[in-house]
Amino acid sequence: MHMITGQSISPELAVGTIRFYRHIKNIVGDAIAANPNMELTRYRAAYQTSMEQLKNLYNKTLAQLSAAEADIFEMHRMLLSDNRFHHAIELSIIEEGKTAEYAVYSVGQKLCEQFMAMDDPYLQARGADIQDVMNRLLFALSGKTESALDHITEPFILMAEDLTPSETAQMSSDRLLGFVTRQGSPYSHTAILAKTMGVPALMSIDIDENWDGHLAIIDGEKQCLYIDPDDALVQEYQLKINSSRKRREKLQALIGLPAVTRDGHRVKLYANINTPADLAAAIETDAEGIGLFRSEFLYLNKNEYPDEEVQYTVYRNVLEKMAGKHIVIRTLDLGTDKKSPYLALEPEENPALGYRAVRICLSQPELFKVQLRALLRAAAHGGLHIMFPMIISVQEVRTIKKLMAACRNELQEKGLPCGNPVVGVMIETPAAALIADELAKEVDFFSIGTNDLAQYTLALDRNNARVHTFYDPHHPALLELIRMTADAAHRHNIPVCICGESGADLTLTKAFLSMGMDALSVAPNALLPLKGAIRDISLSV
Repeated sequence: MHMITGQSISPELAVGTIRFYRHIKNIVGDAIAANPNMELTRYRAAYQTSMEQLKNLYNKTLAQLSAAEADIFEMHRMLLSDNRFHHAIELSIIEEGKTAEYAVYSVGQKLCEQFMAMDDPYLQARGADIQDVMNRLLFALSGKTESALDHITEPFILMAEDLTPSETAQMSSDRLLGFVTRQGSPYSHTAILAKTMGVPALMSIDIDENWDGHLAIIDGEKQCLYIDPDDALVQEYQLKINSSRKRREKLQALIGLPAVTRDGHRVKLYANINTPADLAAAIETDAEGIGLFRSEFLYLNKNEYPDEEVQYTVYRNVLEKMAGKHIVIRTLDLGTDKKSPYLALEPEENPALGYRAVRICLSQPELFKVQLRALLRAAAHGGLHIMFPMIISVQEVRTIKKLMAACRNELQEKGLPCGNPVVGVMIETPAAALIADELAKEVDFFSIGTNDLAQYTLALDRNNARVHTFYDPHHPALLELIRMTADAAHRHNIPVCICGESGADLTLTKAFLSMGMDALSVAPNALLPLKGAIRDISLSV
């Protein structure tokens, strides 16, 4: 027996036989086409085949899992049909005389590399989705089909170099016990699918094809893989798996129940989402609303700034889908690792301390006003909360409010209806926490962004793996800034919410509630465990 450590996406467990998955290799072949018109016809046929495959995958995933996971393949359809991607491939074939395979590969690879070069792990993981779409087109062009493990009838642990979302979704969930891969990211859609399927996934494992057919144990909590475990260890983990299954069933029973402590303290639980596709997961895990909707997905991977109509439509749809629930949309938080070509942001030595978020908005007000007008129009369709990131001064807030007033006047002159959104700020810098009393006089709510607040308080680059061991969400200085912010909010009778990774840290839940937090906003998959922890807490003890 031996043990190998890796990177886990959840604390799930599995015991079973390893089956090694070998990918069908795509061969791009020659670059120059003998007959470009024929290549264009081949590409368009492959495009239609791929769109149909993704539609079928969507329906299958919707039936077996949920709308949240099915939306991954709807997003793939959107990527595939994106005019820039689609037309770039056709232009490569028509104008440059490339083969269909070469055009698909070159355009797809360039786009994939752009995302992989970003520092944000979530955005890096979107590169895998582009890779998946590109591979699908190449498979369709070759006439090959993706090989699954349909011939295996017993439950198994899947081992592979890497897995795309498409490959993951095609695995039979009634036989799949878990994933082990050399590559991959906890932020990838493959990881998201694994979480939803309720199976553990270990990544960054130094895999060996010779393990095919060997018994193994995945321990997601300890982030390790046991190869050829002895009988005693297998029995121990079987007992743990049975206990874990009972805990999951207990959490499902919390749906519909309030997040209230044993001594009657009520707190609201919201979800953080990255795109509208995440809404379904928030609804299914009983979120009382959206505490953070990151609007920057509208701006990334675009050659031009999204116009007012595009933004208005997205924001309005979010409000309508959540049917009157609490919705907080954060204005664009670009800069650092999140860049768009049309902004032409210059490289910075310390981007986290540089030109980002509200600093871009206030220095380019005409661009910012496009988003503000779209948000004001969307607010006419429901109770919308708007939140501004990276605030460090009262003057910034007052300037934003003047811009909003100007946008309202412009909309009224055009006869366009607009609502009265609730306005708040993110407390994610020590400066904002220290002047929270003054900021509270200007806004309607606070949301404490613990990720950046920790970064700036502890002087730790959150994207630098070399300093992760120094990161301490329990650091007394950080907790004191959070407490000061909560006290200031309540002195001025405005609500305050924890929004960030620390919100899902169950070792901090009681501390946050003791500070008087009105709400916690976390990733959808953390909502039910958090609710369970809250209902077990007594603040009077």
